[in-house]
Amino acid sequence: MAAAGLSGHELSDLCLGKPPPRSLSVRDTVADALAALKRIDDTYVSVWNCNHSFIRKQQPQIKSQEQLQCCCTCIGKVCMVDIICFLSKPQNLSSPSAAFLSPISALLHDNSAVLVRHLPPTTSLLEAIDVMHEGVQNLVIPIQIQFESLNSNNVHHNNNTTYCWLTQEDVFRYLLNSIGVFSPTPGNPINTLGVIDTQNLFAVCYDDPASSILDLLALSLLYQSSIAIVDPNGKFGGEISPVMLNSCDESVVPAIATLSAGDLTAYIDCGGPPEDLVQLVKERVKEKVEEQNLLELLGDETTGTGLTSWSSFSSSCSSDEEFCSGKNWKLGGYSAGVGRRSEAIVCYRWSSLVAVMIQALAHRVSYVWVVEEDGTLTGIVTFQGMLKVFRDHLKSMC
Repeated sequence: MAAAGLSGHELSDLCLGKPPPRSLSVRDTVADALAALKRIDDTYVSVWNCNHSFIRKQQPQIKSQEQLQCCCTCIGKVCMVDIICFLSKPQNLSSPSAAFLSPISALLHDNSAVLVRHLPPTTSLLEAIDVMHEGVQNLVIPIQIQFESLNSNNVHHNNNTTYCWLTQEDVFRYLLNSIGVFSPTPGNPINTLGVIDTQNLFAVCYDDPASSILDLLALSLLYQSSIAIVDPNGKFGGEISPVMLNSCDESVVPAIATLSAGDLTAYIDCGGPPEDLVQLVKERVKEKVEEQNLLELLGDETTGTGLTSWSSFSSSCSSDEEFCSGKNWKLGGYSAGVGRRSEAIVCYRWSSLVAVMIQALAHRVSYVWVVEEDGTLTGIVTFQGMLKVFRDHLKSMC
């Protein structure tokens, strides 16, 4: 009976106290997205099909009736990992200036519109969980703000409407407050609940080039997971986490292009990159420039596309001590309030569901790695997988 009551709770209950998301316009550029993410504490900025953008104060305009009736819609979201992956593409390495001027739509995934969905505030919790079970990561809920400061940076859409941005983490924190309703399921081992994912398991070896992770990074954003670092025997040795990369900025691109996957884990650590790795990146960028200059003198026209970028990276690394050093990162380990080491969160197949859930929420991640006692990586548990268990329980009680 209690579960049935919980499933009927409305999304407006989850929106209490949550600030509106920072919004960018589809007409903004990659450079605008980068500047926005550096200015805010949020991991993501939402992208809308209208002109409303918190980074560009729009001048008041007289709108036609047709424009007034036009509906502002959130069409996706962008994070620092999206920008890093975009800048790391060969065509963008060859012309970084042009890449920054690209429209923000270049950062959106093909299925970005599937990852976000507008819902009314009267939507029930169970209905919201159903939507998230389909793969939606963020719910956009219209809210009313009774009091707002004059210097507020909130962006208003659709006749001064503001929105709440709900994530799967928000839903799980709400469920945790009523975890007893689901007893005894939360206390059961995860290997008895079918939540361990062994199919969508992204992993690379320590010595693999860091550049080989770019496609996997895009997939890890889609599945809200991470990339494991394993040895030749399948032993888990760490991870390259989108969470950690989101605390970096564009200065990590040369490191991805020149380091191994294992070295990159140390480079993006919240304690800041070790000086020896900073020097290694500088040396390898310089080697790239010298190699391309030599090939160009020998008449190899195939290297011309990369010459501009490596020269600019080399110049930046030589002239700017902060570039390639990590000191201009948003978190970067230089803030005691948020810095943490990039230690991966692991559990065992006999760990209880609620224990895994609390691990993920405590570390602000949407997944937990599953290992054996000897350290062998066997799977991963994500919010998406755990959500199915709570969804099935709520439906069985309705």
